[in-house]
Amino acid sequence: MADFPSGPIQRVEGRALVVAGEDIDTDRIIPARFLKCVSFDALGEQAFADDRKELEGAHPFDQPQFQGASILVVNGNFGCGSSREHAPQALMRWGIRAVVGVSFAEIFFGNCLALGIPCTTAAPDQVLSIQAAIQADPSRAWTLDLEVMKFSAEGESWTVSLADGPGEMLRSGRWDATSQLLANGPQVDALMEHMPYLNGFRPAI
Repeated sequence: MADFPSGPIQRVEGRALVVAGEDIDTDRIIPARFLKCVSFDALGEQAFADDRKELEGAHPFDQPQFQGASILVVNGNFGCGSSREHAPQALMRWGIRAVVGVSFAEIFFGNCLALGIPCTTAAPDQVLSIQAAIQADPSRAWTLDLEVMKFSAEGESWTVSLADGPGEMLRSGRWDATSQLLANGPQVDALMEHMPYLNGFRPAI
């Protein structure tokens, strides 16, 4: 079973890969024909399906040196287009655990946050430098540190940004509604005891 994010997220570590280009929309991330799926389980195999078919093995998601990478580095307005939550689901199920880019579409950003996938930003020239470093050595291990807001590898470091609210949600674990619910089980039970529609309440007719 895939190791999906849960609980507090202070840092994400792993190898990185680059999907370059401006305005990469959600239909490119996961084409519309895959939205009819009953569950999200198989979406990872279909991430960037049309781009990968067109490039015949040359897409980063197909290249051997990037298999197992967990940090995606992109350019501007990534995830624009529709509001489909399938896009970050597909990335997560492929193995992506964090994204670094110039900017993100607002709804895509929110859908990633709901999955515990940090989307941090850096200036365009910095992102180009990061992308060049990744392409030069795909085997390098990278760390996205949400405590000090740095993206670094082997002595190189870039400052990244994330709004205070989403950053605190990730670092504290408040992004993870399921874990929050389980952790507060007694309080939930006590609240349910006082809800009339859960305790035989019948409205007068």
